[in-house]
Amino acid sequence: MERRRAPAANRRYRQRRFWDALYRQEGAEPREWLGGLSRFLPELEAELRPGDRILVLGCGNSALSHDLHELGYTDVTSIDFSPACIAAMRARYARCPGLRWAVMDIRALAFPDATFDVVLEKGTLDVLMVDETDPWDVSPQAAAAMHRVLAEVSRVLRPGGCFISITFAQPHFRKPHYAQEAFGWSLRHAACGDGDAGAFHYFLYVMRKGQPLDPPDLALGRRLHQPPPPPAPPPPLAPPDDDEDYLLAIQL
Repeated sequence: MERRRAPAANRRYRQRRFWDALYRQEGAEPREWLGGLSRFLPELEAELRPGDRILVLGCGNSALSHDLHELGYTDVTSIDFSPACIAAMRARYARCPGLRWAVMDIRALAFPDATFDVVLEKGTLDVLMVDETDPWDVSPQAAAAMHRVLAEVSRVLRPGGCFISITFAQPHFRKPHYAQEAFGWSLRHAACGDGDAGAFHYFLYVMRKGQPLDPPDLALGRRLHQPPPPPAPPPPLAPPDDDEDYLLAIQL
């Protein structure tokens, strides 16, 4: 069966020229996808230590890196593939020498192995899924792109370090991508929100390098690479009941 195509407007989120144009217009004025640091600070602080070397993937013009710096996490490197974004952020936060900025593709991180204690992303990996129309059946291309990024994250994490991913993606859709034995990390998640029953929840995933996956998560990860089962054939039509023949005569 041919895959449905995502709306053409979705594809712009994977294009550098779209983001360059946006950041040239907005500059470094903070824009927060999934909300600011205060929304998930309790969950995040449980994983961080003041001396951690932190890498923020796809920083955009979020104030996340600066807010972490202000809380005492002063060794923060932030990357984005938009030169316009990085230039604006470097200028806005020039007074914070512990904040470093670099133009970089998350699929090919230009750092040595085991450089960071923490890698953090907030909504960045969701961009890899913008062309998808069925979260239950992700295309091989999207799965491969996600795997490539996660392999790079695992490579630059030191043993004992953690990768923290904040996203709207629900566990049954996102955990199979994260639960890959090749990455050498454990996996857990927590639902986060503002306590408003009408608000959307989002999820914080924590992967700890050097710890094993739980068996259920390991099974989830293995299923990601299995072909989907063929659709079930339609059930045979049952012959009409003699007592209900009148229904066939009704002209609707």
